[in-house]
Amino acid sequence: MFSVPSAGPLGPSTSSTAIPTVPNIMAPTQQVPAQASSPQEAPIFVCPRRPNLGREGRPILLRANHFQITMPRGYIHHYDVSIQPDKCPRKVNREIIETMVHAYSKIFSTLKPVFDGRSNLYTRDPLPIGNDRVELEVTLPGEGKDRVFHVAIKWLSKVSLYALEEALEGRSRTIPIDAIQALDVVMRHLPSMTYTPVGRSFFSSPDGYYHPLGGGREVWFGFHQSVRPSQWKMMLNIDVSATAFYKSQPVIEFMCEVLDIRDVNEQRKPLTDSQRVKFTKEIKGLKIEITHCGQMRRKYRVCNVTRRPAQMQSFPLQLENGQTVECTVAKYFLDKYKMKLRYPHLPCLQVGQEHKHTYLPLEVCNIVAGQRCIKKLTDMQTSTMIKATARSAPDREREINNLIRKADFNNDPYVQEFGLNISNGMMEVRGRVLPPPKLQYGGRTKQQALPNQGVWDMRGKQFFTGVEIRVWAIACFAPQRTVREDALRNFTQQLQKISNDAGMPIIGQPCFCKYATGPDQVEPMFRYLKSTFAGLQLVVVVLPGKTPVYAEVKRVGDTVLGMATQCVQAKNVNKTSPQTLSNLCLKINVKLGGVNSILVPGVRPKVFNEPVIFLGADVTHPPAGDNKKPSIAAVVGSMDAHPSRYSATVRVQQHRQEVIHELSSMVRELLIMFYKSTGGYKPHRIILFRDGISEGQFLHVLQHELTAIREACIKLEADYRPGITFIVVQKRHHTRLFCADKKEQSGKSGNIPAGTTVDAGITHPTEFDFYLCSHQGIQGTSRPSHYHVLWDDNRFDSDELQCLTYQLCHTYVRCTRSVSIPAPAYYAHLVAFRARYHLVEKEHDSGEGSLQDCIKSYTSGEGSHTSGNSEDRTPTAMARAITVHSDTKKVMYFA
Repeated sequence: MFSVPSAGPLGPSTSSTAIPTVPNIMAPTQQVPAQASSPQEAPIFVCPRRPNLGREGRPILLRANHFQITMPRGYIHHYDVSIQPDKCPRKVNREIIETMVHAYSKIFSTLKPVFDGRSNLYTRDPLPIGNDRVELEVTLPGEGKDRVFHVAIKWLSKVSLYALEEALEGRSRTIPIDAIQALDVVMRHLPSMTYTPVGRSFFSSPDGYYHPLGGGREVWFGFHQSVRPSQWKMMLNIDVSATAFYKSQPVIEFMCEVLDIRDVNEQRKPLTDSQRVKFTKEIKGLKIEITHCGQMRRKYRVCNVTRRPAQMQSFPLQLENGQTVECTVAKYFLDKYKMKLRYPHLPCLQVGQEHKHTYLPLEVCNIVAGQRCIKKLTDMQTSTMIKATARSAPDREREINNLIRKADFNNDPYVQEFGLNISNGMMEVRGRVLPPPKLQYGGRTKQQALPNQGVWDMRGKQFFTGVEIRVWAIACFAPQRTVREDALRNFTQQLQKISNDAGMPIIGQPCFCKYATGPDQVEPMFRYLKSTFAGLQLVVVVLPGKTPVYAEVKRVGDTVLGMATQCVQAKNVNKTSPQTLSNLCLKINVKLGGVNSILVPGVRPKVFNEPVIFLGADVTHPPAGDNKKPSIAAVVGSMDAHPSRYSATVRVQQHRQEVIHELSSMVRELLIMFYKSTGGYKPHRIILFRDGISEGQFLHVLQHELTAIREACIKLEADYRPGITFIVVQKRHHTRLFCADKKEQSGKSGNIPAGTTVDAGITHPTEFDFYLCSHQGIQGTSRPSHYHVLWDDNRFDSDELQCLTYQLCHTYVRCTRSVSIPAPAYYAHLVAFRARYHLVEKEHDSGEGSLQDCIKSYTSGEGSHTSGNSEDRTPTAMARAITVHSDTKKVMYFA
């Protein structure tokens, strides 16, 4: 495939970043062909050192929400703890250990051990038990009867704080994870006892505020806390956070909220099937407590909701004389508790273990407080949540400083015990604001745009390569009473005016304009359009808000027939605005193979002197609580030298698998497409921006994926060895940056300016990472993206890689602003997200049409069409469903 002389096997390159044929930092000294290494002797990859500190850009003084930790020298002692019975939640385990420390003063004397809630216990000085395993008995007073536990303690290791200090000062390359973990447990011990821990955050029940989200949910505020290594010092990263919890309330009220019943007395009839399914979906798995036994408030977990109401639901009741009779729940409550149920026509909760058939009427149950909501929020709830939680940067900075004051770490007895001291002021760091690249437009005027504060506009400019649209159709899925014909006519006129100005002329009237209803009409209509109108370029689809029609339009357009489609909301047709129409044109042009704008070639970094391909990769996982749907991996690759056009590859893979399983074949596909689309060039360099991995997975993912990329190259041509740079992009972290000088603040929300870069002070002690906030914050506090270079054959220096990354944030086609991550990473995300829609099956629509409703939510097995569940679809069927039509593959259909 790769044998065209114009770009033969790579010789030594002439540019100043020569490609080392031997990677500079791999344990085996020669580059091992990936398939040669069996899993046992797979090469161990070491992340590159920071090459230097960046100098580009104007200096800016910042504060980061990282607080310095001063720590003593010496050791911390690590013990393994096992508790029997061992199925207790962490909260109970903590009580057990706390009780044990007080009860056995012979062993613990005045020591204050810290505990992680599972099996790790740390002390400042060794316990007087040597290496022996000691077993202790601990009694917790319980409801009704006391509970007895057996705790075994065994010495594990001495954790060296010297080793940590060496790493922080850069004298050693490996950071001792055990020491960081120990410090983390010390810092979390007390808050874990006083708050509700969730992941790395702590929450407490609302006090002085109330933000209901609807559906029985509410907002809780709390704080994130983590211990991070940095240059010279350990840092405590503190941030404010918020999440959704279930309101602690009677289950009857919960049901009313979920089902939108204003007053339970209106609900005179039993629940309908669809009401029951919806209620079940929301309450299943939640903990409830009973209210009909006085002080004995036993807690249970809900496993189901009965089909029958309490007056009909029966269970086998054992009488005193030993015989068993069927008894209804309502009658049982009347006989045993003298309770006449107020809502005998409502169902019961089935609680505890399925096979035990324990039923409780809704009216004697309350939702237990402090349960976090892991199910996906609805669009409405998400929007309410953002409104309640968004804080301008100066406000957030104040809140974080208040938190630090309130937490008062230096008076925490456990922090004192281990000799730690936490600075009470934010870390001051020096950043730089990188200059934005110029953008080249085309048309008659060949204008250039210079972004200002991360934004530019297209007024008076035309696309670099605009498409001429001659044959196009309109399909309106909004009813005629909502979107009248004259509205469609006006929309067409306005769109033509704007598109003409933008250098993408839409010529003449649409060849077809009809109303339609429902997803069933999409495929027949599109088939008719394709066969009737030769050379049809585009179908504009008008949608009535959220609807299952969208998924079907994309399934048919992208995967079945290979037709370009542009959806537009009815409200934007009825009331056109130049901004919306202009944004539509940005999308349409690239879907038809046009190029909106390019980086001005003269300002690009020198990596562009030779053929280079930019890859973006992402894996999206199904929402929490789903355990069947696949994860979707997407990889996109640039297809020209600008880089502006990208092609996509996408695969389904095992549920929640982080590593991209078929990366090798995806990269191979992209390299071949690059070769064809550039007229026979092979990339000398491959630069991958990898999104969607957490820190703990870095080396595991690198190991597999770097090997896969090499394998793809070698399979194309034995001596094809382009230099590979592997960069992880992270947005899910809690580092926030604030301007030290008010005058530097940008926009209404007072954020750091677009282009702010930080690579010292709060970054890794030795490795090549940096923060770059490439976008202009509009609402809330900007989240700078974090970039970590896990591998670099191309020997980038800091300035070159930081500027390259910033420039790529300006090449995203869907808007004329710099976005928060490089375009290739963003496109990979869009491709994976689109594939979720391709997996939706049209016959299973729930009518509400939100994505999570469509994608097979009938996990309860009580849905109306259990036969065609996508959970039962084979991987082959799903792979087929997300395979994009060959005509669509040539363009940026995902824009």
